[in-house]
Amino acid sequence: MVTTPRGRPRSFDRLTALEKATMAFWEHGYETTSVADLTRAMGISAPSLYAAFGDKKTLFEEVVEAYAGSYGAYGSRAFAEEATARAAIGRVLSESAELFTEAGHPRGCLMISAAINCSTPEVEEALRERRNRNLASFEARIREGIAAGELPADTDARALARFSGAVLQGLSQQARDGATKEELAAVAATAMLAWPPQRTEQEQKQEQKQEQKQG
Repeated sequence: MVTTPRGRPRSFDRLTALEKATMAFWEHGYETTSVADLTRAMGISAPSLYAAFGDKKTLFEEVVEAYAGSYGAYGSRAFAEEATARAAIGRVLSESAELFTEAGHPRGCLMISAAINCSTPEVEEALRERRNRNLASFEARIREGIAAGELPADTDARALARFSGAVLQGLSQQARDGATKEELAAVAATAMLAWPPQRTEQEQKQEQKQEQKQG
């Protein structure tokens, strides 16, 4: 008698499934994306989702980490590669105008849009903490600029960081509302006009001389 081998469980590419989950959460947010939506988008069954990723919240946590290391990595690159606070944060805003509107994925920022109408406290708090860490990094970089003489000593680092963060969040929402890359780039450029004037090397040397005389 010929026997038919027992079928093996359906396998799938985990990274591909994770990317599809990212697109679903990015487009619809955390709260309104159901497990059924996720399994349909990922092309897997609910038992496979739970076995590979855990529950919906655990999957979302992994999505956020993956997003931060891929689509959202432009911010850390700007901070690592630019020499000044103005250049670093200006680059973050200008590159966000491109990321938030480019084809191939939903518009805006996942970490901003996914939090809209979120009623799950743990998820809401985790996203808030990430956004606050971004604000803290803005503020720290601005304070470095003040200490280096790039920005005037009386610059309000916290206010300038929050202003820049507010512009970033506004760019995300306007992208969701249909603004073009060019329109958002113009907003980013205009926002940088609110920064204190760039101090020249000569101005910095003159201030150092005055401080030495006073000392």
